[in-house]
Amino acid sequence: MVSTTALTSANSEQLVQGLTPDESVRMLAALEFASSAYGDKHCSSGQLALDFAVGVASTLSFLSSDVETRIAGLLFELTLLDTEQAAVIEPRFGEETNELVSGVRQLIRLRELTQHQNTGTAAPGRGRNAQQMAVAQVETLRKMLLAMASDMRVVLVRLASCVTTLRYFADIKLFNDMTCAYGRETLDLYAPLANRLGIWQLKWELEDLSFRFIEPETYKRIAKMLEEKRMMREGFVTNAIARLQSEMAAAGIQADVFGRPKHIYSIWSKMKGKELDFTDLYDVRAFRVIVADVKTCYTVLGVVHNIWTPIPKEFDDYISRPKPNGYQSLHTVVTADDGRPLEVQIRTQDMHSFAEYGVAAHWRYKESGGSNFSGQKYDEKIAWLRQLLAWKTDVADAVVGQEDQQREWVEKLKAAALDDRIFVLTPQARVIELPVGATPVDFAYHLHSDVGHRCRGARVDGVMVPLNTPLKNGQTCEIITAKGAPGTAGPSRDWLSDEYTVATRTRSKIRAWFHAIDMQETLSHGRAMVEKTLQREGKTAVNLEALANKLGFAKVDDLFLSVGKDEFSLRHIEQALHDSGEPAEPVDEVFLGKSRASSVEQGAKSGVLVVGTDGLMTQLAKCCKPAPPDGIIGFVTRGKGVSIHRATCKNFAEMRAKAPERVIVTEWGRAGSDTVYPVDIFILANDRQGLLRDISEVFSREKINVIGVNTQSAKGFARMTFTAEIGATAQLQKALNAIAEVTGVQEARRS
Repeated sequence: MVSTTALTSANSEQLVQGLTPDESVRMLAALEFASSAYGDKHCSSGQLALDFAVGVASTLSFLSSDVETRIAGLLFELTLLDTEQAAVIEPRFGEETNELVSGVRQLIRLRELTQHQNTGTAAPGRGRNAQQMAVAQVETLRKMLLAMASDMRVVLVRLASCVTTLRYFADIKLFNDMTCAYGRETLDLYAPLANRLGIWQLKWELEDLSFRFIEPETYKRIAKMLEEKRMMREGFVTNAIARLQSEMAAAGIQADVFGRPKHIYSIWSKMKGKELDFTDLYDVRAFRVIVADVKTCYTVLGVVHNIWTPIPKEFDDYISRPKPNGYQSLHTVVTADDGRPLEVQIRTQDMHSFAEYGVAAHWRYKESGGSNFSGQKYDEKIAWLRQLLAWKTDVADAVVGQEDQQREWVEKLKAAALDDRIFVLTPQARVIELPVGATPVDFAYHLHSDVGHRCRGARVDGVMVPLNTPLKNGQTCEIITAKGAPGTAGPSRDWLSDEYTVATRTRSKIRAWFHAIDMQETLSHGRAMVEKTLQREGKTAVNLEALANKLGFAKVDDLFLSVGKDEFSLRHIEQALHDSGEPAEPVDEVFLGKSRASSVEQGAKSGVLVVGTDGLMTQLAKCCKPAPPDGIIGFVTRGKGVSIHRATCKNFAEMRAKAPERVIVTEWGRAGSDTVYPVDIFILANDRQGLLRDISEVFSREKINVIGVNTQSAKGFARMTFTAEIGATAQLQKALNAIAEVTGVQEARRS
């Protein structure tokens, strides 16, 4: 049976409203085709499919959408009910309409895949973190909805279909788990989208209808309170409007003044959020004034404030400072004659059109005769929409009364872009947000580091693909992992290339894996070297922890790592094994160069002053080699005067712990202008021919004398320790910065 509702003259007129004669012919042809093709089919909601389709198209007509969007709204349900009909859309109605229909079907598929995810309310007992995760997942779904729509009109059709279904549930007064779930999904996903797109008419209706099924008793209670006060409220507003019109006429101002509709969900939200009683709400009694231009808006504002006393804190000038979504209007709350608040909104006709219909008012962007909204401006609007949707909360609500913060958010909003993100589903329909170009490897590491490390293959939409395959919006990705316990499998070094990964987070996790492996190998190498030294010295029974502490290391593994990196000489261990007294200061490696006469190594004055004492002999410790302006401290030795250490020296820390009474305060005094101090420089680099020459050139260029060098190559890496003479650490830092620029150098630091 074919619905007669869809074929009435009134419906036909509504569907072609605002279209050109040629567009009207196309629209009516589509309606005739739909009437025949739908037949007596029903939607999953139970509504007759043709009634649903005409309802969607009528809503799109009300929003002044173009003919392709209206036809897509009329036909997309047909392709869901009968997949064979999808093939006839393009030949009959054109490629553009077919793409819109395909886009809506894709969003419907997304809803089916993620339906159990579409709630921002955590189940009882799930806890705060679970609820936050649920809310975040809903926000990601909202972003995915827009990102998957290559044409924004697809989102508009989806919103129109939601409101049509909710209207049907309201008409038949169907209240059950299905309508409640549908209302929750709409309130969580689609009403916020309508709000962010600026389509207030749909936003308010989606919210009110959804709220009606989620909280039916609360909805009825507020509706009853509105109805009980309706006659009194409308009488008051009518008198207030008449008074304002009289004053504006006397001032020569032409304006349209009318009452503002009351939205139950908005009233409930304000009562709940601000903990207000129904009678305390400002916007229960309200009206709007529509004028010709911006100048008149402020003139009317003056008239309103002259008639009634304004409430200063409740005035908002969204004309000079529009909301980030483009909304403009003057909002003021005044104290009426009865002492109760009255809200007045003042705006131009263009502002009103934008406020009511948002970007939908300008959707007919293709034909210049149908709109002054050019293609370029449309592209800018699309970019703005994508940027706006990237935020986790509504900007306007987040920054009320905080102008500086609002401006900051607006700037961030302008800089944001959703085009560099894609949204991919897990087999459990969880939505994962990734950068454009992301591969299954990026996807695996986003799920969990261990999943990434053990990743060995991937299925995308059920098909095996290479791990370097770029993922696309809306695809479902399943990761195949290596068997075995966590930590037994690892990534490939190839994954660090642009071909396999694009996410910085992914590469950081892969590098961390290989760093841990390298550290383990270094640790094992250092352990073997220490154990070999102990065997050679016949000290295999020594307590390793005590030995490490004696050498200035907190843990024995720190000793192994330092030895494995060639940063700590085995000669220090040998000396510690034969020294049963206080730990001796480590000795230097054999220097290959000749020290300057002005070096403290050759007896030049170090410039160190012992605070409060004159005439004490001082010497710079060879374990840490201090140089101005390092923080320094002294330790009184037996027979060798005061040994000067860097304040951070590990050896000094051990000596201070054993003999704190021998610690003495020291500071740098004035040394000779040409005095130099020996310091150790450690360099880690990729081993290559000419490396030592290039580093030596840096020292030569910086006029730094090198008096000792110790190098070792292993596994493609060169580890070098240079002893250089510097005048101050500023000269050293300049040299380190230059060395870091040498090809292949990975690390250059003072030892």
